[in-house]
Amino acid sequence: MKTSCELREIRKRRQRYKISRVSSGKCRLLIHRTNNNMYAQVLDATGKNTVASVSTLSKDVKGAVKNGGNKEAAACVGKMIALAAKSKNVVEVVFDRSGFLYHGRVKILAESARENGLVF
Repeated sequence: MKTSCELREIRKRRQRYKISRVSSGKCRLLIHRTNNNMYAQVLDATGKNTVASVSTLSKDVKGAVKNGGNKEAAACVGKMIALAAKSKNVVEVVFDRSGFLYHGRVKILAESARENGLVF
């Protein structure tokens, strides 16, 4: 019997393989979710350099939200990462959810980033 962490790693590897085949030089919006915080970063096409990074621990977001592990915080992180990426002239990205299921806070973050100008 596999643990939930092992299952997430399997989903993560499967998704990264698919992303590498279709990304064709686009930047990658990578997210990570914990019980208490949300993290988002935009990596360049090689995956070695960070273009923009925002989390619920950032000063801008921390002042705007009361709790870092809820949907309101995810929406704020999505908005801030979209604005940070657009300021670096990155508009088109590939969404990498790191094996997390696309619902709840992950979905809210993605929708918020789309509403604020990122295309994926």
